[in-house]
Amino acid sequence: MTSAEQVATGRGSLLSVNAYHYARGGADIFYLNHAALMERRGWTNTFSSMRHPENMPCEDEAFFVDEIDFERRGSVGKMLADATRVVYSLEAREKIGKLLDTRRIDIAHVHNIYHHQSPSILDELRARRIPIVLTAHDLKLACPAYTMLNGSGVCEKCKGGRLWNVVANRCIKGSVAASGLIMLESAVHKLLKLYSRNVDRIIVPSAFYRQKLIEWGWDPKQITLIRNFVTFPRQADPGSVENGIVYFGRLSPEKGLVTLIRAAKLSGVPVKIIGRGPQLDELRTLVEDLGAPVEFLGFLQGDALWSVVGAARAVVLPSEWYENSPLSVLEAFGRGKPLIGARIGGIPELIEEGVTGWSFESGNVESLAETLRRVSALPADTLRDMARACRTYVESNHSEDVYYAQISDLYDAVMRSPRG
Repeated sequence: MTSAEQVATGRGSLLSVNAYHYARGGADIFYLNHAALMERRGWTNTFSSMRHPENMPCEDEAFFVDEIDFERRGSVGKMLADATRVVYSLEAREKIGKLLDTRRIDIAHVHNIYHHQSPSILDELRARRIPIVLTAHDLKLACPAYTMLNGSGVCEKCKGGRLWNVVANRCIKGSVAASGLIMLESAVHKLLKLYSRNVDRIIVPSAFYRQKLIEWGWDPKQITLIRNFVTFPRQADPGSVENGIVYFGRLSPEKGLVTLIRAAKLSGVPVKIIGRGPQLDELRTLVEDLGAPVEFLGFLQGDALWSVVGAARAVVLPSEWYENSPLSVLEAFGRGKPLIGARIGGIPELIEEGVTGWSFESGNVESLAETLRRVSALPADTLRDMARACRTYVESNHSEDVYYAQISDLYDAVMRSPRG
């Protein structure tokens, strides 16, 4: 059977690879959702990941690599102790080799691996002539610290190979030692071309990320734009639209929540914040000090989350880093909620002004406050029209059917290409 026939009939065998095998963040959710979608379309799926207490049950777990957790206390010391695994994990290569001995794989789809599994697994896949595609959920392929962000804001100082800046700016956990290790990791990966010579195609979910990787030296021919997909109700009632503005997501500095709280105070517009993260205590203190009209609802999911979002006028994403294509925004669109979004990264690609949302200058309190006032004054009929536009946009650009057609074409092209 040819590769085109395999794709068309849904009889291919897929290897899905990611550091975490539970819904830890957006990239991990997408890895699980992508595998589930491919299985629904008839593909056989195999997982390769890292052992973790919160992992979902998986029959492939015997081949998962041992856990590396840099989030726990003492993580800098552990990172240094695991230095060789961070740079090039022989364990990960051996484990995936044993997995491949038991499976027939037509194509591997890699998500976030980096210093948990390391690109050593790419060498093993290449040695077995298995085609590889990689989705760039963040900017690690360019920036050693993933985000192009440091304590002073957006940072691109490492562009052109100036990797010493990751140490000079202590980009990893504020530590010279940890930053030095990640500088070494990036230098070795670059020198050995572990990503560029092994990965057949890099998938980016936003045009911004495509352009940014090209600016940092990646071959445009190696990069394909395929926008993220989300599942959403076939019918969505936009709801009350009188319950203020809602943010839902991680509570961390790059999300611009300090700017949002100050804008809420300046505008007088009520804001609800849903989520958890390392900045929660700082944000609560700021709200109390300012007397801002902001309510923290904690971590919500499922019906509890969508009940709150469904009653909002709009959702807000005040990010101050290079966002890619946030799943939270697409899910809100699918439920008829327009976006108040910062003009940074891939966010502007999701906004047609006054149709699917409104944009403001990232990090600018006054600009966001003015936008909040404008949205709070809009009549319900206008918001209902926007709800329909949001639904139309996400159905046309981010549905399962659209995504599957594009990913199938890419898989077919990669599987037909000769392997070196």
